[in-house]
Amino acid sequence: MSRLTHVTGGRYTPPAARRELTAVSADGARLHVEEHGEPDAPPVVLAHGWTCSTAFWAAQIRDLAADHRVIAYDQRGHGRSPAGSGYSTTALADDLAAVLRTALAPGERAVLAGHSMGGMTIMAAAGRPEVAEHAAAVLLCSTGSSRLAAEALVVPLRPGPLRTRLTRALLGSRVPLGPVTPPAKRVLKYATMGPGSAPDRVEACARIVHACPTPVRYAWSQVLAELDVHANLPALTA
Repeated sequence: MSRLTHVTGGRYTPPAARRELTAVSADGARLHVEEHGEPDAPPVVLAHGWTCSTAFWAAQIRDLAADHRVIAYDQRGHGRSPAGSGYSTTALADDLAAVLRTALAPGERAVLAGHSMGGMTIMAAAGRPEVAEHAAAVLLCSTGSSRLAAEALVVPLRPGPLRTRLTRALLGSRVPLGPVTPPAKRVLKYATMGPGSAPDRVEACARIVHACPTPVRYAWSQVLAELDVHANLPALTA
């Protein structure tokens, strides 16, 4: 399980949850779920990305909870969710389905928002009965449905086999990230954030990403390298 590491001051400090739940996935994996905002407000479900946690959504939760019921959960192996028995796109879909069953009433609809691997989670679950029952709308942020290694822009080379190989090697690195240092923050900012990202935002993101255990980071990297959920996309507009 990841250490719950995040900034403790400012806009990106995770707000306290109104309620905490545990969703149990198909393989028995236990997922940490948080609820924020008033219980009778329109619901929004947030799925975070690779190496992140519910803390990643701190600013969004704080703003949305003013007039929404915000439901956020830790993907397996991240934050306060143990790893479970395996990593796969099926597990991502199973986990989201479990969260929807646990946090929403029968027939209750919510906006589902996913960032990076969270968006891939929603695409993997497209067509599941839980998504059909509970999704009022879907927001996919900074994500992809296939060919991630071939199309990622992290390695500053022209598209081609060399860039793809280098991206796969970088994605699948087993090297521990170590402490959050100025050089580490510069690398993270270049690889995952915009050039105009404020220092406090970079600091918050670095704290979250560096808290993800290396084995979890590596295991999910292997799933992402082979990810192909493109065939599921029509189900999101059905």
